[in-house]
Amino acid sequence: MADLSQIRERIDAVDSQLLDLFSQRMALTDEVAAYKAERGLPVLDRARERAKIAEVCEAAPEGVRDYAVVLFNLLMEVSRANQSAYVSGNADLVEAIERARRDTPDLFPRTAFVACQGVEGAYSQLAADKLFKHADLSFFSTFEGVFKAVDQGFCQYGVLPFENSTAGTVNQVYDLMGAYDFHIVRTVRLKVDHNLLAKPGCTLEAVTDIYSHQQAIDQCADFLASLEGVTVHMVENTAVAAKMVADGDNPGAAALGSRSAAEVYGLEIVRRAVQDLGGNYTRFACISKNLEIYPGADRTSLSAVVANRPGSLYKVLARFYSLDINLVKLESRPLPDRDFDYLFYFDVDCPVAAPEFIRLVGSLDDVCEEFRYLGSYSEEV
Repeated sequence: MADLSQIRERIDAVDSQLLDLFSQRMALTDEVAAYKAERGLPVLDRARERAKIAEVCEAAPEGVRDYAVVLFNLLMEVSRANQSAYVSGNADLVEAIERARRDTPDLFPRTAFVACQGVEGAYSQLAADKLFKHADLSFFSTFEGVFKAVDQGFCQYGVLPFENSTAGTVNQVYDLMGAYDFHIVRTVRLKVDHNLLAKPGCTLEAVTDIYSHQQAIDQCADFLASLEGVTVHMVENTAVAAKMVADGDNPGAAALGSRSAAEVYGLEIVRRAVQDLGGNYTRFACISKNLEIYPGADRTSLSAVVANRPGSLYKVLARFYSLDINLVKLESRPLPDRDFDYLFYFDVDCPVAAPEFIRLVGSLDDVCEEFRYLGSYSEEV
């Protein structure tokens, strides 16, 4: 029996042949792409791919049949990604991205009309103050109110929480993202410390009711579980909770909120930083009706609907892999009125100026039933 080094030499020889044949195959896909571009044909030819996979299944030995199918699926994904450089299935989007990069100012605005959910002292307000030096804020009672304000042109930007490091995704915001036309122009990561706030003189032992947003309640679950005889109430915002406590006449009422809310509403901090984890961060998105891409944008958000059949999501993920683009977030939300169909959200880590990024957005529509580009941006930490 040959020793390991001899076996590896034979593998290396086969690999050299594979590399040569792969190079020849990619050169042929260039010819295919030129042919399709000249005649206005789409990159994806489903009938051709199905026939090819059927041939592979027929010809491959039984012991390696499944691996051969995976290999040829990946080869076809690489081929389509290469062809998309010649035949863009989404040329209008590619042009819109390039135009936005040219027309967007070099600096993010220092002042703007900005929509936030809640009231003064809300975490969304703190995020807006971090994004803008002098924001003119308008507060809305719901997340949908923020989307509507931006959609209808009442505010130029909106600031919304969409992900927390402890409690996860803000589902309400993700569901609304599928219903409104907008673009993400920047994100900010804000350290969130939830404090127990009450009227002056109220002690922890005297607290009977605690009010806050569901996310804050989830993030402080251990602390709340340690309290006896306390009723927890969900309200639309942490700052709204603080205002309710300040304006109400219940001496045992308290709120989970920020230090800023305590200052705004004249409350005392009964307990500081009661969240379960010390490293508690929330990501906020700054949205705009217009597509704006500021210099340094290195993250992109996309959404897609794929066919409800085996391999559909794999084909989308394979496109990221074949272009060597890092996928940093994948989220799914059920589609209303469509049983077991889902809208997928993707965050990718790739400079907007990278050629592989343009190939990606120019070709994803051929592996998706629906595809939306939500914006390219940088994130403040």
